[in-house]
Amino acid sequence: MQTKMREYRAKTGLTQEELATRVGVRRETIVFLEKGKYNPSLRLAWRVARELGAGIEEVFIFGEEDLEK
Repeated sequence: MQTKMREYRAKTGLTQEELATRVGVRRETIVFLEKGKYNPSLRLAWRVARELGAGIEEVFIFGEEDLEK
């Protein structure tokens, strides 16, 4: 999975810690999400996207290889 979280987070001026607090996770979770090492639940993806002022499909980009896992 690819993500544009970092770019959207920079636009909103949020730190990883601030975003984590707003969506109810630890900062480490945000780090893993931004690096594409963790696939979020639909609920978490929705919360992150909402806090970043974007749609889920704008923030998280799933490829064919992600569908096969």
